[in-house]
Amino acid sequence: MTSLLPADGARLLIGGKLVEGGDGVFATINPATEEVLGQAANANAADLDAAVTAARTAFDETGWSRDPAFRAHCLEQLRTALHSHIEELRELTIAEAGAPAMFTRGPQLEGPVADLAYSASLAETYSWETDLGTAQPMGIKTRRVLRREPVGVVGAITPWNFPHQITFAKLGPALAAGNTVVLKPAPDTPWCAAAVGAILAEQTDIPAGVVNIVTSADHGLGAQLTEHPLVDLISFTGSTQTGRAVMRGAATTLKKAFLELGGKSAFIVLDDANIAAACAVAAFSVCVHAGQGCAITTRLLVPRAAYDEAVQAAAATMAGIQPGNPAESRTVCGPLISERQRARVERYLDIARSEGGRIVVGGGRPKNQERGFFIEPTLIADVPNTATVAQEEIFGPVLVVIPYDGDDDAIRLANDSPYGLSGSVWGTDPDRIRHVTNGVRTGTLSVNGGVWYSADAPFGGYKQSGIGREMGVAGFEEYLETKLIATAG
Repeated sequence: MTSLLPADGARLLIGGKLVEGGDGVFATINPATEEVLGQAANANAADLDAAVTAARTAFDETGWSRDPAFRAHCLEQLRTALHSHIEELRELTIAEAGAPAMFTRGPQLEGPVADLAYSASLAETYSWETDLGTAQPMGIKTRRVLRREPVGVVGAITPWNFPHQITFAKLGPALAAGNTVVLKPAPDTPWCAAAVGAILAEQTDIPAGVVNIVTSADHGLGAQLTEHPLVDLISFTGSTQTGRAVMRGAATTLKKAFLELGGKSAFIVLDDANIAAACAVAAFSVCVHAGQGCAITTRLLVPRAAYDEAVQAAAATMAGIQPGNPAESRTVCGPLISERQRARVERYLDIARSEGGRIVVGGGRPKNQERGFFIEPTLIADVPNTATVAQEEIFGPVLVVIPYDGDDDAIRLANDSPYGLSGSVWGTDPDRIRHVTNGVRTGTLSVNGGVWYSADAPFGGYKQSGIGREMGVAGFEEYLETKLIATAG
């Protein structure tokens, strides 16, 4: 597949060395063909403990945490090295994650690699100290200085849907801030992480133990990392259900926890918008990467008077998108990551039917794909916002259309969800748009197609969509502690 990985399988990165896993190997699968791509190192509890110990040692006994200029150099070095292997990484990402090739030129690969430059810049330009001036608390003249310092050892747990984007959204700021990291990637995409580890170990000056990458088929290692007493912060991206378990595990040592979790975001079309055009955008977006994105807007809220027009426009768009080989340049909707994930989506489609939903387009496996974990882009109509498919995250190319009565009702429906990760509003009246954006409780909102994703823009959610923010200065500061130094005199 790629010269980045040895023929007999990928390696763990522990303490600066590429090593075999204690429990042998496990297979990684091409979701478009169902074929085994190769083997990945299957770490066990001892491997994870060794990785954490290496990270602890590197933080406590080297100058990494105290040298922002060197950290910036290493991050730029990593960005350059990754870019030199971009075509190999692209091939790997398409094959292992099922990521459509066109999106590896953006958020699936090239974008996150380029964004390491932002983290490198922050390492050198961030104001590590702030002078709060002199005051006289309790009558004692005191000069106060606010100092920001790295948290320590970061345990990073990443999902399979955007393996590079989420890995670098954690590695970049965590390293720039001066932390050391133990990365536990999803078992579905071990090669994506292992390839980064090989590049980092062999082509950068990042000291041994600063970054450790532990692949494993054992989901229990995530719990071990979360509860480990030598880990100071857990940075987790994944389902809300697993996020609750991570939060419980982190509580055993009261470590900091960043959680970026699920979503069921609303795409609100106001009655003064171009209904057909807006609904076409909503339908297209839910098909991207087979709908496997936490921030995808999977509830389409439309004016009741325009409901039929909206359903027709969304259906026409989805009917024109055929799931296909992710390696082909024009593919938008590739496969789901696994048989398990496809079965999950199919179960939700059965639930929709049982609750009275109308499958307007799709609803099954595409007839032109004999192999691979594909599902048709699917539009569901005639269900209330309380329906299971309107309340629970499906993680597939499934869009639910729901009518509303007036702008305030649209806000109410958008907020009638346990989640609050993202959203979209389409309209022409600035005052009405402002009213809606002010009312919807969510972490990011796109207005008329505006793009909120950027290295310098914080991303995260309200309610059960998570705790904290990733990217931007806010995301960088998740990896810092605050120390106040008060000097008398």
